[in-house]
Amino acid sequence: MKLSSYLKNIDSVIAAAIGYYAIYLFTKYNGIGISPDSIMYTSAARSLHDSGALTTFNGHPIVDFPVFYPIFLGLTFFISGIDPVVAGPVINGLLFAGVILISGLLMQHFASKSTIYKWLVLGAIILSPALLQIYTYLWSETLFIFLVFAFFITFSQYLKTHTYITLVVAALVAGISCITRYAGITVIGTGCLLLLIESTFPFKQRWKRIFVFGAISCSLLIANLIRNRIMSGTGTGPREASITGFWQNMIYFGGTIVDWVTIPSEADSVALAVAIITIVGLMIALWFHTFRRNLNHYLVIAITFSLIYGLFIVLSSTFSRYERINDRLLAPMYIPTIWALTWWIIHMPKRWSQAAKIPVYVLFGLCALVIEYRLYKVDYQRWDDQRDYGNPGYADDDWKDSGLVKFMRSNDAFFKSDAPIYSDAPEAVYFLGGHAGIKLLPHRYFPKTVEKFLEQKHYYLILFDNLDNPELINLKYIQQKKNLKKLQQFGDGSIYEYNESDQPAK
Repeated sequence: MKLSSYLKNIDSVIAAAIGYYAIYLFTKYNGIGISPDSIMYTSAARSLHDSGALTTFNGHPIVDFPVFYPIFLGLTFFISGIDPVVAGPVINGLLFAGVILISGLLMQHFASKSTIYKWLVLGAIILSPALLQIYTYLWSETLFIFLVFAFFITFSQYLKTHTYITLVVAALVAGISCITRYAGITVIGTGCLLLLIESTFPFKQRWKRIFVFGAISCSLLIANLIRNRIMSGTGTGPREASITGFWQNMIYFGGTIVDWVTIPSEADSVALAVAIITIVGLMIALWFHTFRRNLNHYLVIAITFSLIYGLFIVLSSTFSRYERINDRLLAPMYIPTIWALTWWIIHMPKRWSQAAKIPVYVLFGLCALVIEYRLYKVDYQRWDDQRDYGNPGYADDDWKDSGLVKFMRSNDAFFKSDAPIYSDAPEAVYFLGGHAGIKLLPHRYFPKTVEKFLEQKHYYLILFDNLDNPELINLKYIQQKKNLKKLQQFGDGSIYEYNESDQPAK
């Protein structure tokens, strides 16, 4: 590669370094952010490092989440000898820098003559509150987003060469993304759709290549699901039916996009309109490519992925229950969507005069600067709020200074009881108190599990006041059924005991 090629990408390298530094700033006080999901990943990675088994802190095989992210954390543990929680800021900083660098390199291919466009998009990536939140927590989205961009590169190589070896490599990357997050099925869908609409080969040849790509990329997911079924009897753990309809999920989808572009509105009608405009805009962009076939390969892949991923999140949220559509769920489509909805600005028809193009450039350039300034203000406010206590979650000072946590750390004998111990946050007991084997209170939507819990003759409860999980049975519900004895009361929680032998005679 010539020196001039390196110089063309020096801005991407600088942007990547800035991104790494941003993660450092947000994790400087108390390290990487830790949520319940983070603890599941970390405990499985520690188990893999210590015993070679992918089991979580509660002794169960990890099935609610795919296996590759804890394997990835376990590998970093083996190589560095540093626990994933401690190494988290460096791991995430490098992954975020990698995403920024690849984004810049790809834009150099489809926006090589639009340096200002490239800089504005790199700025939007670095300043994105959605991406900064993702990369300041120990979450699988950090690796998944990186793998999505790796797929963009490998599948583009196939579109250039049309060799089976490049198709196999792209299929393997898609397969790994699918066992990093189950939403990786959208990466497989992206490849299959592009193979179908790509006109280089007749339909018979296209289907042959779709079969090869699909079989290889799905094999890892199928193996993961079979493993889960053998280990737990379920493919992806217990799942509940959704309680939000399609249009409500579209509103949540649009509301997230509204936040991305800093539109000052909380109206559902605005969110719904933005959602529809976004989906329709992505469809039009894909249609344009399908019939005009004059877009860069990277751009086409990004448009296709953005459309499939967005529709998948909305539809899956309509049928399956998980957290409300938010920044975390939609973050993988943030950068591809920027490209997909703005590509026309740098690909305006050549027959247009500069006099016609310049006002468009100026208008959208000013809009981008205004949006990025607002994003900076959001980021600065978050940093200012958190620099003295850390990222919200189990690693912040409120949890570390908790009276209940201090009790757990200094009373090992309590946790050696033969009676089972339940909690509304067993992951907190493990992460902060160092005690494994604590059971989660039953979900209220699984009556057989609740009934089995109530039939027990002796157990302890560790309950945190600052948690409110409406999906679990709560203290009030249990007290309606059983007479509990309060053993300890703290400012942030309490400990109870139930023993059938202590109950008054009826």
